[in-house]
Amino acid sequence: MPDVIFNGPDGRLEGRYQNSKRPNAPIALILHPHPQYGGTMNNKVVYTLFHAFVRQGFSVLRFNFRGVGRSQGVFDRGEGELSDAASALDWLQTYNENASACWIGGFSFGAWENPPIQQAEAFSL
Repeated sequence: MPDVIFNGPDGRLEGRYQNSKRPNAPIALILHPHPQYGGTMNNKVVYTLFHAFVRQGFSVLRFNFRGVGRSQGVFDRGEGELSDAASALDWLQTYNENASACWIGGFSFGAWENPPIQQAEAFSL
């Protein structure tokens, strides 16, 4: 599972990405719990969701919101983090232009930060 760094609205964002070998595979973006309470992309629920989607043949991205891990920036009360999630989704869609579907999953704060998308299925725990 490759480490990725992509541009966010407040600097670079750190993530982990697994590309599916299936053509036109669906994509999934997994969002972590509240950064001010220890939430990271390595949270056990986020990690488990990530690998569940990989096993189902999705191309999957999980990332750290601004100010977490190697992601640049500082916590922005949810407003900036929503922009981070939108940037992550843009990055994921750029590398998977022909994805058959898009899922966004989150846990706690990450469930609240689901960016608006068209023709996608979103869920939260």
